Amino acid sequence: MKTYILDGRQLTIPAVFDLAYDTARAKLNSAAKRNILRARKLVEQWTNNGEVVYGVTTGFGEFANVRVKAEDIEQLQENLIFSHAAGTGDFLPEEVVRAMIALRINALAKGYSGIRLSTVNLLLDMLNRGIIPAIPSQGSVGASGDLVQLAHLVLAMMGKGKIIRKEKGQRTNGIPVDSRAVLRRNGLQPVRLTAKEGLALINGTQMMTAYAVLAVHQAKRLAKIADIAASVSVEALRGSDTAFDARIHRLRPYKGQSAAAKNMRRLMQGSDLRESHRRNDTRVQDAYSIRCIPQVHGASRDAIDYAAANVSIEINSANDNPLLFPEDGIHLEGGNFHGQPMALAMDFLAIALSELANISERRIERLVNGSLSGLPRFLTPNGGLNSGLMIAQYTAASLVSENKVLAHPASVDSIPTSANQEDHNSMGSISAQKAWRVLRNAQTVIAIELLCACQGMDFARKLPGRKIWKAGRGTESAYQFIRKHIKHLDRDRVLYDDIQRALGFVLDGSILSQVEKRIGTLE
Repeated sequence: MKTYILDGRQLTIPAVFDLAYDTARAKLNSAAKRNILRARKLVEQWTNNGEVVYGVTTGFGEFANVRVKAEDIEQLQENLIFSHAAGTGDFLPEEVVRAMIALRINALAKGYSGIRLSTVNLLLDMLNRGIIPAIPSQGSVGASGDLVQLAHLVLAMMGKGKIIRKEKGQRTNGIPVDSRAVLRRNGLQPVRLTAKEGLALINGTQMMTAYAVLAVHQAKRLAKIADIAASVSVEALRGSDTAFDARIHRLRPYKGQSAAAKNMRRLMQGSDLRESHRRNDTRVQDAYSIRCIPQVHGASRDAIDYAAANVSIEINSANDNPLLFPEDGIHLEGGNFHGQPMALAMDFLAIALSELANISERRIERLVNGSLSGLPRFLTPNGGLNSGLMIAQYTAASLVSENKVLAHPASVDSIPTSANQEDHNSMGSISAQKAWRVLRNAQTVIAIELLCACQGMDFARKLPGRKIWKAGRGTESAYQFIRKHIKHLDRDRVLYDDIQRALGFVLDGSILSQVEKRIGTLE
């Protein structure tokens, strides 16, 4: 099993993905430990000297000007967690919580927060042992970060919260259990927070960034799978490949557009269908959902890359307040906890994924509409008695319509909190959770396109003149993979099972792996 170093400087999106899905372990290196200890020494020096430091010897938010007595400093941190653990809604998915923990450790490992090393080690042990706190999904306004969700995480560390997974391989059947017993059963001591620690643990963007990491990682893979599904659709619809000619895309050199066009050319290389209709087809050009695949898929790719670049910065950032600078012996109050970079990136990602799904659904419609495709209506050989894939298009239409609502930006809204001390909030957690839902909807739509395109291929490949017409090397590989696991729809059956099976191939990337094994890595 892989082990990743968490030092606040070298964490990658794929590494967080592996940690989130429990296929890797994490550890601190010696530099991270030194940095944590150095900043902690500064906190202890200030508390001993009675220095005024926000959140250490003062209250929080609107109470920033209220001094706290030395004997109440530890109680201040505990009260902070109790008061901020005010979430509601369903519990976060386990993979999101694991990503949150990994990201918070990484931010603390930079050494600008003033937390004790033993407290960070407790978080590390929880991550590596699969101890997953029960964290409500609602309540964050995205500044000062994801206070509510991180407070629920810290409650579990204190032995005063809930756990939804007790230990490796053992679940609680969705019923949260007390964290104190789970920690002790794993040989871990609940933490008693000291100066600065509560604030250091909850002041950050880790929930929205956890969603962002997982969404971006899967979105990058989905962009490739969208090209695969589109190529099979083009073959089934006997479309023209002229629109993918490299000479066109050199004149408008967007990175994503060029990559999508190159993928389409590679996927359909060597197609009998392509060659046959290059000679005999009277159509001058195809509809936009075919002809503009590189432009639409490419723009979404560029937006995904933008989001990924922002996420890569965020996962290696210090987003606490105040931040400690041991080399200068000072603390500085700022706003690195503000989630606006993630909020904008996730709103953009949701729009980009919505468009991948929108154009996919339009290709689905062309496939099932006999007057547009020249194929049997609803891709069934005995229409009337059978409805074929008619309702699969309904489902795709429903999902893209839902996405259009979810794609409305959350980041354009801001509601002041804490008596207007915190008078601009990012709503980044809402942006990130919306993007996550849009992603799943888009994955499902593209899975439905794969089903419809392969069904269309069943009819299109049996053209007069040859017994079997083959598709391009890449599209043929995708077609054969789907047909190996999902048989041709010769009569009506429950489509839910087929859709879920195809969706599984999208989610685990097996359809992509199969194609890349045949033609090499796609752009």
